[in-house]
Amino acid sequence: MDAIWQHLTHWHWWALGLALVIVEMVAPGVFFLWLGIAAGIVGFLVLAMPELSWQAQVFAFAMLSMASVAIGRWLIKRYPIGTDEPRLNRRGEQYIDRVFTLDQPIVNGHGKIRVDDSTWKIEGSDCPAGANVRVIGVDGVVLKIQRLS
Repeated sequence: MDAIWQHLTHWHWWALGLALVIVEMVAPGVFFLWLGIAAGIVGFLVLAMPELSWQAQVFAFAMLSMASVAIGRWLIKRYPIGTDEPRLNRRGEQYIDRVFTLDQPIVNGHGKIRVDDSTWKIEGSDCPAGANVRVIGVDGVVLKIQRLS
Protein backbone atom coordinates (compact mmCIF):
# COMPACT_ATOMS: atom_id res chain seq x y z
CA MET A 1 0.00 0.00 0.00
CA ASP A 2 2.85 2.34 0.81
CA ALA A 3 4.18 1.87 -2.72
CA ILE A 4 0.95 3.24 -4.20
CA TRP A 5 1.13 6.36 -2.08
CA GLN A 6 4.82 6.90 -2.88
CA HIS A 7 4.04 7.62 -6.54
CA LEU A 8 1.52 10.45 -6.14
CA THR A 9 2.05 13.17 -8.73
CA HIS A 10 0.41 16.48 -9.45
CA TRP A 11 -1.78 14.73 -12.03
CA HIS A 12 -3.32 12.56 -9.31
CA TRP A 13 -4.25 15.61 -7.26
CA TRP A 14 -5.66 17.44 -10.28
CA ALA A 15 -7.70 14.36 -11.22
CA LEU A 16 -9.02 14.21 -7.65
CA GLY A 17 -9.84 17.92 -7.78
CA LEU A 18 -11.69 17.50 -11.06
CA ALA A 19 -13.58 14.47 -9.70
CA LEU A 20 -14.64 16.45 -6.62
CA VAL A 21 -15.86 19.34 -8.76
CA ILE A 22 -17.87 16.87 -10.86
CA VAL A 23 -19.35 15.41 -7.66
CA GLU A 24 -20.31 18.97 -6.70
CA MET A 25 -22.20 19.37 -9.99
CA VAL A 26 -24.05 16.08 -9.45
CA ALA A 27 -24.77 16.65 -5.74
CA PRO A 28 -24.86 20.42 -5.25
CA GLY A 29 -24.29 21.85 -1.84
CA VAL A 30 -21.12 23.92 -2.27
CA PHE A 31 -18.94 21.60 -0.20
CA PHE A 32 -17.09 19.33 -2.63
CA LEU A 33 -16.12 22.41 -4.62
CA TRP A 34 -13.85 23.60 -1.80
CA LEU A 35 -12.28 20.14 -1.45
CA GLY A 36 -11.67 20.10 -5.19
CA ILE A 37 -9.97 23.48 -4.98
CA ALA A 38 -7.77 22.18 -2.15
CA ALA A 39 -6.80 19.14 -4.25
CA GLY A 40 -5.92 21.43 -7.17
CA ILE A 41 -3.70 23.56 -4.94
CA VAL A 42 -1.94 20.45 -3.65
CA GLY A 43 -1.38 19.49 -7.30
CA PHE A 44 0.40 22.80 -7.85
CA LEU A 45 2.44 22.26 -4.66
CA VAL A 46 3.54 18.84 -5.88
CA LEU A 47 4.37 20.30 -9.30
CA ALA A 48 6.55 22.94 -7.64
CA MET A 49 8.09 20.50 -5.10
CA PRO A 50 8.08 16.98 -6.60
CA GLU A 51 10.14 15.61 -3.69
CA LEU A 52 7.22 16.26 -1.27
CA SER A 53 6.42 13.05 0.62
CA TRP A 54 2.96 11.54 0.32
CA GLN A 55 2.38 12.18 4.04
CA ALA A 56 3.08 15.88 3.53
CA GLN A 57 0.82 15.90 0.47
CA VAL A 58 -2.08 14.34 2.38
CA PHE A 59 -1.46 16.67 5.34
CA ALA A 60 -1.44 19.69 2.99
CA PHE A 61 -4.69 18.47 1.42
CA ALA A 62 -6.31 18.11 4.86
CA MET A 63 -5.20 21.58 5.97
CA LEU A 64 -6.11 23.23 2.67
CA SER A 65 -9.50 21.48 2.70
CA MET A 66 -10.32 22.87 6.13
CA ALA A 67 -9.10 26.32 5.16
CA SER A 68 -10.96 26.38 1.85
CA VAL A 69 -14.21 25.17 3.45
CA ALA A 70 -13.88 27.87 6.14
CA ILE A 71 -13.14 30.56 3.55
CA GLY A 72 -15.98 29.32 1.36
CA ARG A 73 -18.46 29.45 4.24
CA TRP A 74 -17.28 32.95 5.10
CA LEU A 75 -17.65 34.07 1.47
CA ILE A 76 -21.16 32.66 1.17
CA LYS A 77 -22.18 34.30 4.43
CA ARG A 78 -20.59 37.62 3.49
CA TYR A 79 -21.84 37.63 -0.12
CA PRO A 80 -25.08 35.65 -0.19
CA ILE A 81 -26.36 34.40 -3.51
CA GLY A 82 -29.05 36.76 -4.79
CA THR A 83 -32.36 35.39 -5.96
CA ASP A 84 -35.56 36.73 -7.44
CA GLU A 85 -37.53 34.40 -5.12
CA PRO A 86 -36.00 34.89 -1.63
CA ARG A 87 -38.99 33.27 0.08
CA LEU A 88 -38.96 30.11 -2.04
CA ASN A 89 -39.30 26.98 0.13
CA ARG A 90 -40.18 29.14 3.14
CA ARG A 91 -43.89 28.66 2.99
CA GLY A 92 -44.81 30.85 5.95
CA GLU A 93 -42.71 33.75 4.71
CA GLN A 94 -44.54 33.65 1.39
CA TYR A 95 -47.63 34.96 3.20
CA ILE A 96 -45.94 38.05 4.69
CA ASP A 97 -47.77 41.25 3.68
CA ARG A 98 -50.80 39.34 2.42
CA VAL A 99 -54.21 40.36 3.74
CA PHE A 100 -56.80 37.81 4.89
CA THR A 101 -60.28 37.87 6.39
CA LEU A 102 -60.74 35.97 9.64
CA ASP A 103 -63.24 33.09 9.61
CA GLN A 104 -62.91 32.67 13.38
CA PRO A 105 -62.18 35.29 16.04
CA ILE A 106 -58.77 35.65 17.68
CA VAL A 107 -59.17 35.04 21.41
CA ASN A 108 -56.41 35.65 23.98
CA GLY A 109 -54.00 36.42 21.15
CA HIS A 110 -54.33 33.04 19.43
CA GLY A 111 -56.46 31.72 16.61
CA LYS A 112 -56.52 30.01 13.25
CA ILE A 113 -56.88 31.30 9.74
CA ARG A 114 -57.64 29.66 6.42
CA VAL A 115 -54.86 30.44 3.93
CA ASP A 116 -55.36 29.10 0.42
CA ASP A 117 -55.77 25.35 0.94
CA SER A 118 -54.45 25.06 4.50
CA THR A 119 -55.10 26.24 8.04
CA TRP A 120 -52.46 28.18 9.97
CA LYS A 121 -52.14 29.10 13.64
CA ILE A 122 -51.99 32.84 14.13
CA GLU A 123 -50.98 35.22 16.90
CA GLY A 124 -51.96 38.83 17.30
CA SER A 125 -54.36 41.15 19.07
CA ASP A 126 -57.89 39.89 19.68
CA CYS A 127 -60.12 40.39 16.64
CA PRO A 128 -63.68 39.37 15.77
CA ALA A 129 -64.51 37.03 12.89
CA GLY A 130 -64.71 38.92 9.60
CA ALA A 131 -61.87 41.34 10.47
CA ASN A 132 -59.16 41.94 7.88
CA VAL A 133 -55.64 41.11 9.03
CA ARG A 134 -52.20 41.40 7.47
CA VAL A 135 -49.45 38.83 8.02
CA ILE A 136 -46.44 40.71 9.42
CA GLY A 137 -44.13 37.84 10.36
CA VAL A 138 -43.64 34.14 10.92
CA ASP A 139 -42.47 32.24 13.98
CA GLY A 140 -42.02 28.61 12.96
CA VAL A 141 -45.52 27.47 11.96
CA VAL A 142 -47.32 30.45 13.52
CA LEU A 143 -48.20 33.50 11.43
CA LYS A 144 -47.93 36.84 13.25
CA ILE A 145 -50.79 39.10 12.22
CA GLN A 146 -51.85 42.70 12.60
CA ARG A 147 -55.44 43.91 12.39
CA LEU A 148 -56.21 46.38 9.64
CA SER A 149 -58.59 49.22 10.45
